[in-house]
Amino acid sequence: MDEPKEPKISDSQTLVDRRDFLGGATALAGTSLLGLASAARVEAAEGVADRMPPIPADKWTDAQKKAAEEITSGPRKELVGPFIPLLRSPEFMSRLQKVGEYLRYNTKLGSNISEFIILMTARQWTQQFEWYSHVSLALKAGVKEETINAVAEGQRPAAMTPDEEMIYEYVTELRLHQSVSDPVYAKVVNRFGEQGIIDVTGLCGYYTTLGMLMNVTRTPLPPGIKPPLANFPH
Repeated sequence: MDEPKEPKISDSQTLVDRRDFLGGATALAGTSLLGLASAARVEAAEGVADRMPPIPADKWTDAQKKAAEEITSGPRKELVGPFIPLLRSPEFMSRLQKVGEYLRYNTKLGSNISEFIILMTARQWTQQFEWYSHVSLALKAGVKEETINAVAEGQRPAAMTPDEEMIYEYVTELRLHQSVSDPVYAKVVNRFGEQGIIDVTGLCGYYTTLGMLMNVTRTPLPPGIKPPLANFPH
């Protein structure tokens, strides 16, 4: 199989340094690119006590009962992961989960692209629960195991589909530079349309929000499951 071609870079200086997704040794402003070596992240990954464990159902307020019912009666079916801590703010949870329901189940991107974006975001935040929850879904949606493994290792996958490659470039630029260059934007908008641009960006933002929440509250993996992601830097 031919080696995948690097996307063309315009003559003008582009915004992105096209290095590996996590940028291994890259530093911004003298700080590790992702800050993944910090004590707080290490503690979160190593199973330090859950800061916001499940609230007993008999202690729920009416607002919490309503928000929980919206989750369990919808496509998710159960109250797990980020929704455990989110229940502390039931109105926020209610509004946020509706955004997530659309982004996860109802965009026109295809489940393979949605799950690819979710895994990239989980890797960015070293979010163990999110990765564990979605890696099997990504495989089922058609993302190759070697592609998933490369993302897990913080490397650029070697054999992405054309759609995956353009999404990889888009998400990487957005994360590293808080914007997207014209050549990368053009590829995604030509393939997925303006709605696709909004939905791809929304997926990045939504799963970043969940990743931050679960890292802060130290949402645990299910009992007996070992953290699937290594902490960076290696």
